[in-house]
Order: sequence, then C-alpha cells, then structure tokens
Amino acid sequence: MDLSDAYANGPYIQGADDFPPRWAQEASAFRDSMGERAHLDIAYGEGDRHRFDLFLPEGTPKGVFVFVHGGYWMAFDKSSWSNLAAGLLERGWAVAMPSYDLCPDVRIADITRQIATAITRIAQEVPGPILLAGHSAGGHLVARMTGRDVLPAEVGTRLELVMPISPLSDLRPLMQTGMNEKFQMDLPAAEAESPILMQDRYDAKVVVWVGGEERPSFLDQAQWLAESWGAGHVVAAGKHHFDVIEPLADSESDMVRTLLGEI
Repeated sequence: MDLSDAYANGPYIQGADDFPPRWAQEASAFRDSMGERAHLDIAYGEGDRHRFDLFLPEGTPKGVFVFVHGGYWMAFDKSSWSNLAAGLLERGWAVAMPSYDLCPDVRIADITRQIATAITRIAQEVPGPILLAGHSAGGHLVARMTGRDVLPAEVGTRLELVMPISPLSDLRPLMQTGMNEKFQMDLPAAEAESPILMQDRYDAKVVVWVGGEERPSFLDQAQWLAESWGAGHVVAAGKHHFDVIEPLADSESDMVRTLLGEI
C-alpha cells in the first residue's frame, strides 16, 4: 500500500503555498527587531548547516527553550521560525533554534545525532532547565532527545518538558511513501528511529500536541506516541499542520503556558 497521500499535508491546506514565504518574512523581521539580543549562526559542528541562532531575553534567562523545525527531514532551516521565539522570550527564557543536514545527503539517524550535538552545545551557552519543542519531523527529533542513549546525562537530566508537535513517532509507515527514496530506510533503521519504540528515557514531562484539523495519519502518530509513553495529549481545535505552531509566538497561549508547566 502506498501511503504517500496519507502523509501529504500541503494539498489539504487552503493557501498552503503562501505559508513558507510568510514564515520567512516574519522570521527575518523578528531577527532584525532583536538587535544585539540575537546571536546568529553559532557553530555546533563543522558542517555548513551545523549552526543555531540564540535569542536572549531581557535580564538573566530562566533557562533555554529549543525549537527544532520540521520539513520531513528534507526541507527548511532555522531561519524560517525565528518569530516563534517571541512567546518564551517574553517569559524570560532564552530561545535557540538549530539547523541540521537534510535527507538524502544524510540519514535520519544522522540528523538525530546532529540535534543531540546542537542541544549539548546550546546547554553550554545557557544554564538551568531545558524545554524542547519540535514540529513534525522536528517533533520526532525532540522526542528522540529523551532517550538516555541520545543526550548525555548532564544535558538529559536538565530536560524539564518536551513537546513533540504533530510528531512523526512511528517511522515504519513512511517506508511505504515515495519519500523513502530520500530517507532510504529499511525496517531496522525505521524501528531504531521510532520514538514509540524507545524504552530507556529521561524522566522529563512530555506533552504531545497536534492540530485537530490535521491529516488522520498525523492524528494517529500523535496518539500513538502519547499512548505508548503515557504522555499528555492535546488536540488543538481548528489547527492544521501549518498553523499549529503559531501559538509559540504568544506568551499567553495555552501552548506556551503548557511548556512552562502552568497548565
């Protein structure tokens, strides 16, 4: 069975093509507005994409929030999401956003290791607790960061809350999509990178978030992760795959309040 359509988002979102340029424009304007509190392109590795942006709040940060972007491990970089830092910044948290290499140049397991390296480097910049959120493929990546075999203990034990947003939690169905030409996953690779199969995890609180108007496959993926981990599970009414992350920019949104443990 070909599941390509089941995992296609754009064709089912009105005005889908308008979102990426708007994301990039809003993110660029936000970076410009941050002035000296925006520290851009900090290296965490040797590759051209092994960089993260760090945005600092007024005063001493309460900790650091890391947002990992999506794009099916094949698209985008940190530069399209900067404005999503606004909500946590207003609450006194530093916010970091890493880029990573993309498939087919690397495998998904390589990207997992790169994000672990990035978060370890980010943890050196800002002391205190760590909050993680990631969207879609980024949701997969932040879920993987809870594994004790992924992040070193000195970083993993600082994880306070992890929010996979519209995550891909079981990669085995993706083997039945056309995208696997770029992922080049076989069953052992898909199983090794599937968060729902992870057993040994840090004890950070996990809340899985998904839009109520998303494709059934993404609603399933979110539910599978929440059930397999006994995690919190929020279905945001009226939100689809492209706008589900927008509340990160609002310091009083339910999403930000959940990240801060207020809900």
